[in-house]
Amino acid sequence: MAGMQFGSRPAASREKLTIAEVCAELKVSRSTFYYWRQVGKAPKCLVLPNREIRIRRTDLDAWLEACGEVA
Repeated sequence: MAGMQFGSRPAASREKLTIAEVCAELKVSRSTFYYWRQVGKAPKCLVLPNREIRIRRTDLDAWLEACGEVA
């Protein structure tokens, strides 16, 4: 199975992004991202045991698609 690792999930489904990476991609400030989280408008986030936040690539992509439908 070329391009597949760790079972049958593609690598993109395992990719976890930092807040800095998400903010850079969306071209928004960190404070904007945290405001979106506060009001429930941010993509689904994972909170790690050390309290750092990660966003799955698949969750970010799905969130972006949903944003396009609303506009």
